[in-house]
Amino acid sequence: MHVTRLDEVERTIPEMEGAKGVYKQTPLSGEHGAPTFSFRVFTIEPGGHTPLHEHSFEHMNYIISGEGTLVAEDREYELREGDFALVLPGEKHQYRNASQNRSLVMICAVPRECE
Repeated sequence: MHVTRLDEVERTIPEMEGAKGVYKQTPLSGEHGAPTFSFRVFTIEPGGHTPLHEHSFEHMNYIISGEGTLVAEDREYELREGDFALVLPGEKHQYRNASQNRSLVMICAVPRECE
């Protein structure tokens, strides 16, 4: 068993070319004994964004706080606190925070071996 608080987890800048104002924390992963999933928390600062990118694995997101946009190849989805999003393998996507004063904070669950 492992219990931690997000404010006790190291905050890093992810290696994502084209990202702006993005920070990552990993409160639960294989390092903590998780057999299946890793839970990562991404914070996107006001005006920040991830690059338009894709993965070979699915990931599931939950918006903890803030508002933003999930950009797909064919449309955009407005997101806010309490929303869930599923991005399937091979789907190009980007998260944007258009706010001028509030961070977008979300949980991103991925298969443990893809962390």
